[in-house]
Amino acid sequence: MEVHAHPHTLRKKWTHYLWEFLMLFLAVFCGFLAEYQLEHKIEKDRAKELAISFYNELKRDSATIQTVQMNRLKRDSALSYLKKYFRDSSITNCSKAFSVNFSYGFIVFSPYLFEPKDAILVQLKNSGSLRYFKNLELQNLTADLSEAITNIRTRNEFESRFFDMYLMPYLIKHNDIEFYDNVNTRYKLFYFNALAQYEKSDEIFPFHFSKPEEFDRTESVNITGSYQLRGWGASVKQYADYQKLNAQLLEELREVYKLK
Repeated sequence: MEVHAHPHTLRKKWTHYLWEFLMLFLAVFCGFLAEYQLEHKIEKDRAKELAISFYNELKRDSATIQTVQMNRLKRDSALSYLKKYFRDSSITNCSKAFSVNFSYGFIVFSPYLFEPKDAILVQLKNSGSLRYFKNLELQNLTADLSEAITNIRTRNEFESRFFDMYLMPYLIKHNDIEFYDNVNTRYKLFYFNALAQYEKSDEIFPFHFSKPEEFDRTESVNITGSYQLRGWGASVKQYADYQKLNAQLLEELREVYKLK
C-alpha cells in the first residue's frame, strides 16, 4: 500500500511579514499624502481665486469712495457758503454763486453717498470660504471691514432721513425748479455734472427763491448747519474708517497673494 507524504509548507521569516506590512503601509500613506496634497492645492487655488475677486471689488470701491469724498468736500464748502449767505444776504436777488451752491448743498444727493459693494465679502462670510484665508491678519481685517460697511449704511440712512424730514420740506417751499430745468435742458447731463459745466460757464440762469416772505434766517442757518454737521461727521469717521481698512486689506492681499 502506497503512503503519500504530506507536503510541508515552508514558514516565511518574520522579516518577510514586516516587509509586506511596510509596503502596504507605504502604499496607504502615499495615497493619503497624494489626496492631502490634492485637497491642499484645491484649497490654495480656491483661496487665490477668491482673493483676486475680493481684491478687485475692494479696488473698485477704493476709487469710488475717493470720488465720493471729494464730492462731499464740495458739498461741505457749498453749505458753508449758504450758512454765511443766509445770515445777512438778499434772497430776492440771488447771485449765480448762490444758485450753484444751493444746488450743490441742497439739491444734489446721490453723488455724496458711498454705497460699498460687498458681494464677494458676503460670499466669503456666508459660504464659510473665509477659512481659505489662512492669514490671521487678513481674517481680522475682513471682519473689521464688514463692520465698517454696516456702520456706513447706518450713517447713510441717518443722512437720508434728515434730508427727507428737513431739507425736502424746505425745498418744496423755497426751491426754484425752473432753474433746475434750465440747467438740465442746456447741458443734458446728470445734474451734478451739468451743474459743474454751468458753474464754469459764463451763462447765468436766474434763480428765484420761492416764497421769500416765509423765509426764516435762523431756521435756514440751523437746517444748513445741522445738515453740514451730519455730513462732515460721516466723512471723517465712518467713511474715513472704511478707507483706512480698504487700503490695509488691499495691501495685505497684495502681499499674501502677490497681486498687483
